[in-house]
Amino acid sequence: MKIIIINGPNLNLLGKREPEIYGSATFEDYFESLKSKFPQIELHYFQSNIEGELINKMQDVGFSYDGIILNAGAYTHTSIGIGDAVKAITTPVVEVHISNTFSRESFRHQSYISGNAKGVVLGFGMKSYELALLSFL
Repeated sequence: MKIIIINGPNLNLLGKREPEIYGSATFEDYFESLKSKFPQIELHYFQSNIEGELINKMQDVGFSYDGIILNAGAYTHTSIGIGDAVKAITTPVVEVHISNTFSRESFRHQSYISGNAKGVVLGFGMKSYELALLSFL
């Protein structure tokens, strides 16, 4: 089974950025723990702060991978293009958020991804990624 985690803008700053919301662990460290916990899965990771690069990556893997776990960050609430990319590919996508977006600013309550995703996991910290991964097993 081949799954990729795609993270959007500012998620490269995990461990430094707003630790009261996002925690103090880096994503790279967490990713290594996921790979150890799920050795039967060929797990890949991609991060970009650039919307078009996220769309390009989804199109690159969106017809050959078994799953995509997507945390589009702030693009979740603004990018019709990312929502359209999720709709256009055949690989199932689980939308993930570290924080509970519904307990935050009202603009974070809108997602252009959710309607085309296999499911949504949010509010469980980094564990949200593991819960999304389990949905593919």
